[in-house]
Amino acid sequence: MPVASLSAPKARLPLFILTVFTGSLLLFLVQPMVARMALPLLGGAPGVWNSAMVVFQLLLLGGYLYAHLLSRWPVRRQALAHVALLALAGVTLPLQLADLPPPVSGWEVVWVPALFAATVGPVFLLLSAQSSLMQRWYAAGAEGRDPYRLYAVSNLGSFAGLIAYPFWLERAYAVSVQTGLWAAGYALLVVLAALAAATRWHAPAAAEPQARPTDPLPMRTIALWLALSAVPSGLLLSTTTLLTTDLMAMPLLWVIPLAIYLLSFTVAFTAGESIWLAILNRYAAVLLLMIGGLAMISGGQSNPAVALAMVALLFVLAVALHGRLYRLRPEPARLTLFYLVLATGGALGGIFAALLAPVLFDWVYEHPLLLLAAALLIPQAALVNRVGQFWRAGRRRHLLAGALVIVAAVLAWQLSRAVEAGNGADIFLLVTAIVLLGMTVTGHRTAFAAIFALLLLGHGGMSTLALSAGGGRVRSYFGVYSITNTEDGRLRRLNHGTTMHGEQWLEPARHLAPTGYYGPQSGVGLALAAAQPEARIGVVGLGVGTLACYRRGSQRWTFFEIDPQVLAYSRAGTFTFLRDCAPEARVVIGDARLSLAGAPPGGLDLLAVDAFSSDAIPVHLLTTEAFATYGAALAPDGVLLVHISNRYFDLAPVIAAQAAAAGWGGVLRDDPGEGEGLSPSIWIALSRDPATLERMRAGAPEAWEALPPPAPEAWTDDRSSLLPLLRF
Repeated sequence: MPVASLSAPKARLPLFILTVFTGSLLLFLVQPMVARMALPLLGGAPGVWNSAMVVFQLLLLGGYLYAHLLSRWPVRRQALAHVALLALAGVTLPLQLADLPPPVSGWEVVWVPALFAATVGPVFLLLSAQSSLMQRWYAAGAEGRDPYRLYAVSNLGSFAGLIAYPFWLERAYAVSVQTGLWAAGYALLVVLAALAAATRWHAPAAAEPQARPTDPLPMRTIALWLALSAVPSGLLLSTTTLLTTDLMAMPLLWVIPLAIYLLSFTVAFTAGESIWLAILNRYAAVLLLMIGGLAMISGGQSNPAVALAMVALLFVLAVALHGRLYRLRPEPARLTLFYLVLATGGALGGIFAALLAPVLFDWVYEHPLLLLAAALLIPQAALVNRVGQFWRAGRRRHLLAGALVIVAAVLAWQLSRAVEAGNGADIFLLVTAIVLLGMTVTGHRTAFAAIFALLLLGHGGMSTLALSAGGGRVRSYFGVYSITNTEDGRLRRLNHGTTMHGEQWLEPARHLAPTGYYGPQSGVGLALAAAQPEARIGVVGLGVGTLACYRRGSQRWTFFEIDPQVLAYSRAGTFTFLRDCAPEARVVIGDARLSLAGAPPGGLDLLAVDAFSSDAIPVHLLTTEAFATYGAALAPDGVLLVHISNRYFDLAPVIAAQAAAAGWGGVLRDDPGEGEGLSPSIWIALSRDPATLERMRAGAPEAWEALPPPAPEAWTDDRSSLLPLLRF
C-alpha cells in the first residue's frame, strides 16, 4: 500500500487497531514468559508472581509517562523518536535472564523485581507506551472519533496474550523458541508502528498535537481516577494471593485473575452506556454482599466454589469501577494524562497488595480492605425505591441509615457466635438478614460500606482476627503459615495456605511419633527405615521436622529449606522434632537446587524432595536439569524420594519420564494414611542401582508398585507445562 494512501480514514483505523492489538499481545505474552524463564531460580511461590506484577505495573507507569511527555512534541518528532527507540530496544532480543547473583535469604522481595526489571525493562517500557501513543495519533486525525475504543482493543490484545501463553505457547514450544517467536513479533510491531506514524506524517493539518487545555483539572477528579484504578489493581493481586494461599493453590490461577482484570477494561470501554453495563452496575453491590461477605473466612480448607465466586466478583467489581472511569474520561487532548493517572493508580494498588500487605498483615487482610474500598466506589442506585426516597430526604436518611447499621451490628455479633458454634441454619438465616439490610441501604454509600464491614466481621472475620491476635499466624514472602491445635487439643498443626505442612502430637507418649504424610507406612517412612545406620540423609523441605525422628545410629542429616520462617518454628520449640531427634542436623537456608549444586558430589545416600508449598508446583525441582543435580549429589547407589501428593495434578508420569530419560529404576508408594494423625500420601523412590531398590522394598514388597507410563517428554528448564497433568 502506498504510504500516502495510509492517511485515508478507511485504511487508518484497521492499521491502528492492528498496531495496538499487536503491541498489547506482545506485552502480555512477555509477562508469563519471563516469569517462566525465571522458574529455575525462583520456584513457584505466589509472591514471585505478585512481585513480577508490581515490576510490570511500574514499567507500565513509566511507559505512560514517556508517552505523556512525548505527546507534547509535534507528531513527526514523536514518530521519529518512538520508532527509533523501538528499533534500538530490539537489539536486546531475544530476551535472556539478567545475570544477577542469587538472592540473599530474606531479600527476595527486592531481588525478584530487580531481576525482572533488568531482563525486560527497556522493551516493556516502550511497549507500554504503544497503546496511548497510537490513540493520541489516531485522535489527531480521526475527525472527532472516540480514541478510547482503541483502549478496549488494547486490553483485548492483552487478554489474548495472557491466555495464549499457558494454553498454547508454553505447551507448544521451548522457552528458547518462545523468545525467538516473540522477537519476530516485536520486529513486526516496529514495522506497524512506522506505518502508523506515516499516516500522521502526510497529514500536516492533523500532524500537530491538539492544544493542551488551559483550565486545570480539579484535584478531586484526579483523586477519583487514582482510586478507581488503584482498587481494581489491588483486588487483582489480593484475589490472586487469596486463591493461591487460602483456597486453591494452583499456579495457573496466577494468570486467570489478570486475564479477568484485562477483560474488564475491554467490556467497560466498549459497552459504554449499554443496558448490560447498567444492569451490572445496578446489581454489583448485591453481588459484593453475597460473595464478598465470604472474604474473611480462613478455615484452612480448599473450596473451589468460593474460589470461582471470588474470580467472578473480581470481574464484576472491575467492570463496575472501570465503567465509572470510562464515564469520567476526559477529552482526547488529556488522553495521555488520563492514562498516566490510571497507570499510577494501578501501580499504587499493586504496591499495596504485593509489597506492603505482606509486611503489614499476617493474612490476606488486604483483600477485604480493598473490597471495602470498592463498596465506597462502585456505582450504587437504591434498589428499593421507597427507601431510596429517604436517601434524598435530608436528615431522615442519616437516621434511617444509622438505625439499620445498628441492627446489622447486632445480627453480625450473633452471626460470629453461630460461626464459632458451626450452626449452619443460624448462619444462613443471619447472613441472609444482613445481606437484605445491605440491599436496603444501597444508594447510601457510607451505610452500605458499614453493613458490608459488619458482614465480613460476623462471617468469619472475628475468628480470623482472633487467630492473628493470638500469634498463631505468620506471613512470609513464601505464603501464610498458621499454627492451630485440633479441637480436642491433642495435635498441633502447621498449615501453609490450605495445605497441612506438618503436625505433632501434644500427648507426651506420642510426642515424637511420625504424623501426616510421613507415617511409618508412607514411602519415605519405608525408605528411611531401610537406610543404613551410617547413611548420609538429605531432605528438601523442613516442614515441622517430622522426618528427623527417623534418624538412627550415626546417620548425618541435612535439611534444605528456602523459608527461614519454617526453621523458626523448630528453633522456637513450636515443633520439637528437630530439637529432640536430630539436634546436630544441618539446616541450609536457600533454594535447594542451588544449594545442592554446590554440595560435594556423591555426598548423600538418600535424598527426599518434599518442597511443595501448599499445592503450588515447584517446576524447577522436577526438570531434567534438577534431576541431574540430584544425581550428582547422590552416591551411585543412592536413593531419590519425591513426594508428589497433590489435589490438582498427577505428577507421577512426569517423574517416570525423568527416570526413563536418566536410566533410573523406580517404584511408587500410594499410602492411604490409615491411622490417627496420618494422611494419605504418594511417594516415588528412584535409584540407579536396582539392588538398592530391592533392598529397600524387601521390608514391605507388597507396599510398592510399578511406576505409571511416563509422560511423552521429560520436563526441562526450557520446556514444561502443567495443563496436561491437571485432574478433571
